[in-house]
Amino acid sequence: MEFAAAAHAFADHLAQVRRLSPATVRAYRSDLRDLAETVGELEVDQVTLETLRDWLWRATQRGDARSTLARRAAAARSFFSWAHEQQLVDHDPSLRLVAPKRGRTLPTIASQDAMTTLLDAQRRAAGAGDPIVLRDHAILELLYGAGIRVSELCGLDVDDLDLDRGTARVLGKGSKERVVPFGVPARDAAGAYLTRGRPALAARTARPTPALFLGSRGARIGPRAVYSLVAEVLAPFVGEETVGPHALRHTAATHLLDGGADLRAVQEILGHASLGTTQIYTHVSAERLTATYRLAHPRA
Repeated sequence: MEFAAAAHAFADHLAQVRRLSPATVRAYRSDLRDLAETVGELEVDQVTLETLRDWLWRATQRGDARSTLARRAAAARSFFSWAHEQQLVDHDPSLRLVAPKRGRTLPTIASQDAMTTLLDAQRRAAGAGDPIVLRDHAILELLYGAGIRVSELCGLDVDDLDLDRGTARVLGKGSKERVVPFGVPARDAAGAYLTRGRPALAARTARPTPALFLGSRGARIGPRAVYSLVAEVLAPFVGEETVGPHALRHTAATHLLDGGADLRAVQEILGHASLGTTQIYTHVSAERLTATYRLAHPRA
């Protein structure tokens, strides 16, 4: 089987059998498509370790980041492990493939004071009753209050929100469903949006939708619109222009741990499959503590 055809079959396996998220499958497809350009018309069993090393070397010559190289090496290893199981290759050429280790970069977060200032300003602006502003306020409160991913937020339907209990039912990575709690400010913002904002937006289209958050034309809002919103309001508080919704998720997790939340409870709220993923936020808290010490202690 040609490599390109096998890579396509592997991506279908990830989507249909392993049920990985569409974003993850797209990432695998992209990495293996790049590898396919290197191997050309070779059969899967003709790809060698040297071929894979040459592929990564070319990526370094292009200036790809270490994180990109590590991700692509991981994609190659996953693909050839599957190919070996499917008996497409006699041996796995990626077993000795080594990529640069990812540099550990701490996630961008906003301080508690910054979040209070930001959300208070949004609440005051929403008081005028503009449906878009009401929606944006509810979006920001839920992203921070529940710590959910932007894909989870955009996928919410009206029935997924339980304002009485202060919970949202979200569909996370791997199509795993979980229920996440949110606080009173998010409940109030969502309630105001459902009462005064969403009906006005829903009236802008002839096609009814169960989606909770609607765009300016009445259809389900997309991740790009949420990215633009967060970048506009959050960037001044964190000093970065390329900040997105995930920064609010990082911020929520860090503030939970700062407030004494159990690490495993935070793991459940965030929907992390591995506790190790959640532990990055303990590093964030430690880094912030160290920075505060150095600024405040006379003998730091």
